Amino acid sequence: MKVLLYIVAIYFVLINIVTFLIRGIDKRKAEHQRWRIKEKTLLRLAAIGWFLGALMGMNMFHHKTIKWKFLRRSMLIMFGWVVILAVFTYLRWIN
Repeated sequence: MKVLLYIVAIYFVLINIVTFLIRGIDKRKAEHQRWRIKEKTLLRLAAIGWFLGALMGMNMFHHKTIKWKFLRRSMLIMFGWVVILAVFTYLRWIN
């Protein structure tokens, strides 16, 4: 069981680093008016790997902080992860 937890922890750390870096790359491309990374890709990365890297990337790079549609979808993903963590914590606590 400990090995599985380590694997999951490493996965989340790596996917959040990748998500953070992708946000920075997309912001740089936007500043230089080059080909951009699709919003779907940015949202999917946040969805599959928790939201910490996405949130840090949004704040540090001031990336997609004005687009209301994108921001709303990002917040829904973040809320979903908070619910998942709350349920997981509750289930671990009652057992």
